[in-house]
Amino acid sequence: MCGITGTLSMSGASQDSLLATAKAMSTALRHRGPDDEGQWADADNGIAIGHRRLAIVDLTPLGHQPMVSTCGRYVLAFNGEIYNHLALRAEIGAWNWRGHSDTETILACITVHGLQATLPKLVGMFAIALWDREQRELTLARDRMGEKPLYWGHLPGGDLVFGSELKALRAHPRWQGEIDRDALALYMRHNAIPAPYSIYRSIKKLRPGEWLTIKRDGATRSGLYWDCIAAARSGHAAPLDLDDAQAVDALGDVLGAAVKDQMVADVPLGAFLSGGVDSSLIAALMCRHASAPVRTFTIGFSESAYNEAHHAKAVAAHLGTDHTELYVSPQDALAVIPKLPAIYDEPFADSSQIPTFLVAEMARRHVTVALSGDAGDELFAGYNRYLLADRIWHRLERLPVAVRRVAAKAALSLSPGVWSALGGLVPAGRAHGNIGDKVHKFARTVLPAQTQAEMYRALVSHWDEPARIVLGASEPPTLLQLERGSFAGFSDIEYMSLLDQITYLPDDILVKVDRAAMATSLETRAPLLDHRVVEFAWRVPMHQKIRAGKGKWLMRELLYRDVPRELIERPKQGFAVPLDAWLRGPLRDWAADLIEPRALHRAGLFDVAEVQRRWQEHLSGKRNWHYQIWDVLMFQAWHREMNGDAGSERFGASPAPAEACAA
Repeated sequence: MCGITGTLSMSGASQDSLLATAKAMSTALRHRGPDDEGQWADADNGIAIGHRRLAIVDLTPLGHQPMVSTCGRYVLAFNGEIYNHLALRAEIGAWNWRGHSDTETILACITVHGLQATLPKLVGMFAIALWDREQRELTLARDRMGEKPLYWGHLPGGDLVFGSELKALRAHPRWQGEIDRDALALYMRHNAIPAPYSIYRSIKKLRPGEWLTIKRDGATRSGLYWDCIAAARSGHAAPLDLDDAQAVDALGDVLGAAVKDQMVADVPLGAFLSGGVDSSLIAALMCRHASAPVRTFTIGFSESAYNEAHHAKAVAAHLGTDHTELYVSPQDALAVIPKLPAIYDEPFADSSQIPTFLVAEMARRHVTVALSGDAGDELFAGYNRYLLADRIWHRLERLPVAVRRVAAKAALSLSPGVWSALGGLVPAGRAHGNIGDKVHKFARTVLPAQTQAEMYRALVSHWDEPARIVLGASEPPTLLQLERGSFAGFSDIEYMSLLDQITYLPDDILVKVDRAAMATSLETRAPLLDHRVVEFAWRVPMHQKIRAGKGKWLMRELLYRDVPRELIERPKQGFAVPLDAWLRGPLRDWAADLIEPRALHRAGLFDVAEVQRRWQEHLSGKRNWHYQIWDVLMFQAWHREMNGDAGSERFGASPAPAEACAA
């Protein structure tokens, strides 16, 4: 894995000053790379690059970065893994190789082919910073699906800064960060800030598959070397014509190859295992290629409604993995919360960040690399909301908008409590499934929708009108607003799946996993995000993704070749925590301190009365506003952390870990 950072000074700086800045910026990323550090600078051109290394391939000093090419023209800092780098070496042929790191392979490819021709050749996850000494230009690039982060922007005075996380940019001596209220509105809708925006007005995120070149004079140019939308259109236009058995074989070939490639490491390696389809399939394919039992890891909760550990244990026993599970108490989970603002470094409010950090922390005690099953739902139509939204829209579009508005008004005339009573009792331990809340959200946002894009955006939004909650904000457009009409021939489910692949997956899921894992210096790899698997998935016809009302049909059939169906088939749970109950119980005082009126007024960013109204309604049990309240809390906690509140727990001050037991 690793962390990269640097600066391009437009006003000039001494060699010592540049190196000191690069060191300060890279030191802020120590958790991403505890094994080594390096800085490189060229005062004549005002460029400084810093690197923190988590050694995975070639553990010797020959993998040290920033790395200079053998010809001396290029200087590279690289975060990630290139899984086909040995094949790329073979393609290059005779070369003055110094070690066997993938960093050196990238540099050789760039020397031979140039950067623009090299990027499409790379199979892996990466963020790259390349200084071209001949052209006097810096190029930043990010992997196709957005597994690895890369921020960039300009400071007052014009200096360019870049880095894997915002904390590296804030370490620059000229840092000044102004909160972008428009981006904050996006955060309140999506519980994360989508690329290219960041929480700071002057800082952006590089988009997945994007490259950006900055000349010494400040001129820039950019483009995409791979585009998920284009890949979707291309795959959709050339669907596979295979019978079921052949399609399962084909998925086994492409995904099996990705798993095999991602098992290459010079350090201990394992896998996350929840017992669901995605993680179980990755573990099963790993077992096919492993010469020793695969290490697998899961965490369990005492609350049965949120616990899948026993399912994971059964799958592990069947596969014969070396399985470790950790049961965490509510206190263990709650102890993570003070660390979240510094870990995520930008407002982020997907509450599954808590168990994600816990499982990463536990796995890191045993391995340095862990494979995950992320992206199965997005690629193979696994989310229940796809089927639900599809059914809803086909019924709604037959009704005039005026009729739907009348129906919405009627639905809202009854309180959520009445709707819940009419709908029956909520299952024990699942209060977040409050029927009345869902009826009201449906009436407020879905019924009035005039397009399918508008309806799906409403379904996946937290705050319905975030620009009214964030003072002075105007919500910018995002990819989630791509109109349905621009994807003629796509089914409604394919359209929603694509939206998730270009928004929810890179902006939420991959951010959650990267920051949680890197906070513990654990590298995570996701074979389903291999771009060849993504392109294959877009060629799979819908009848081989969804069958008998269930998604991921093709993945399930491949999994059942290794794991009995009865160990897998059960209702989907997700990776959640009982946030609604915690906010009324053990988190109440912490939350009240962050969002009491004076604290909100001091920040000067939110409609205090509306936030307080929802907070009081949640506390009373009248409504479940836990997602919306968590958005505000995570921002307030981040804002307090960034302003140096002495009462906040600093990054890295971990409580004693709970005991793990081998199962």
